[in-house]
Amino acid sequence: MTQDHSALLAQLDALKSADSGAVFAELIRAGLQQLIEAEATAAIGAGRYERTDGRTVHRNGHRPKTVSTTSGDIEVQIPKLRAGSFFPSLLERRRRIDRALHAVIMEAYVHGVSTRSVDDLVTAMGVGSGVSKSEVSRICAGLDEEIEAFRIRSLAHTQFPYVFCDATFCKVRIGAHVVSQALVVATGVSIDGTREVLGTAVGDSESFEFWREFLASLKARGLSGVHLVISDAHAGLKAAVAQQFTNSSWQRCRVHFMRNLHTAVAAKHAPAVTAAVKTIFAHTDPDEVAAQWDRVADTLAGSFPKVAAMMGEAKTDVLAFTAFPRAHWQKIWSNNPRSVNRPSHDTIMGAA
Repeated sequence: MTQDHSALLAQLDALKSADSGAVFAELIRAGLQQLIEAEATAAIGAGRYERTDGRTVHRNGHRPKTVSTTSGDIEVQIPKLRAGSFFPSLLERRRRIDRALHAVIMEAYVHGVSTRSVDDLVTAMGVGSGVSKSEVSRICAGLDEEIEAFRIRSLAHTQFPYVFCDATFCKVRIGAHVVSQALVVATGVSIDGTREVLGTAVGDSESFEFWREFLASLKARGLSGVHLVISDAHAGLKAAVAQQFTNSSWQRCRVHFMRNLHTAVAAKHAPAVTAAVKTIFAHTDPDEVAAQWDRVADTLAGSFPKVAAMMGEAKTDVLAFTAFPRAHWQKIWSNNPRSVNRPSHDTIMGAA
């Protein structure tokens, strides 16, 4: 297990001419290698070239392993076995660090960080050798498979009475380029009140064909029990919902609708319009909500005719939530999919 005296002296002479960094790196490498060999000997039950009774496992050469240390990257040799496998416990912590480093690299890659910036990040974390473009690609190779497995998983394990659809523009990676595209996310609230991301897609969020294909893909994966779809007023979505989810309703997000109203008035009048419209949602009876909607529209018609016209056109869609349990109203009148308390099928159907 130990080197003889002459070998150590020869190694010392070789190190005398090296700089201090190289000396420490070599000392660390030599120490690690001896500990690795000692652990391998204990695991096998015999040293290199040693013959023992009942021995069933034999060495089969070595494989290199690069280890990052404060003195730089060093290379050690991991013994290979003819049967089974061996990895030194001394490096298990390093293996966990490697996994954490890989997670950082993948996170940066997903967010569109350039390979050069990833290399700088890894170097700043203490890995002197950095990371090459090919290494980033290799580390991230499994991301697409994992994402695809998530995107096509079955949704038949429960029913989702409420489905929220939202579209946002974000940076996405297409090949070697990072561009801005509309990312659509569908989130469902299940029978037991929990939320689950149902699916995502990138495309034209104003296209009926896009929404039809997206909703159809969710149905094909087992999505069922949908009674209400909540979203902004994306062109084509309402028709796609009616086609794909028969007997379901569409709720136009009241938050987005309020923003639409603000475009019809001068900025200084927006607070007054907002205050008036908010009085509608303070009522707790569906008939009272509808009546207050009409009163507010009539009141605003004189000063803000465009607002009144928009309210007249959007009334049914913005007030769709009133056909559902009162306890769920604040959770379903906008497309912020907050948790809903157990929206059972019987309760929803009884209120619809």
